[in-house]
Amino acid sequence: MQHRDLELFADYHQFYLQDELASGDLSDAWTDEAVERLLALAPGIVGVGTASNGNIPVAVEVLEGAPAESWEPYDQVNECSLAIAHGPLVVAGWTEYFPEAARIPLAPGIYRVRISYCLFGEERYLVQLWQAPRVEPLVVKARAA
Repeated sequence: MQHRDLELFADYHQFYLQDELASGDLSDAWTDEAVERLLALAPGIVGVGTASNGNIPVAVEVLEGAPAESWEPYDQVNECSLAIAHGPLVVAGWTEYFPEAARIPLAPGIYRVRISYCLFGEERYLVQLWQAPRVEPLVVKARAA
């Protein structure tokens, strides 16, 4: 397992994960539905919505297989797929200078991405990735309204 603790500037209430050479664009992906679920997708890119418009802690784990399904203490949990054609994985705040963004080595393949959100109190995010067949975006645990 690889584990990285990052602090990202979530400008515009978002950060993203992407294959370094992906050419997708999230600008049209932030539909009303995507904003509601805090998750936007484009080819090779996952946009993660945040509660704050500032610095947030993000832990990233690359796993050998699916993690245990433990939804506590998270307010929301989403899953989706991310195609890594070349690698590495770039993890960055929306306005971060791309060449200096965090990079995590990943082999090419299709990855399941689970994003667990602590939105209230001490805001933080856990991103877990493992190789798995492609899935449609799914809200596994929805936050209370």
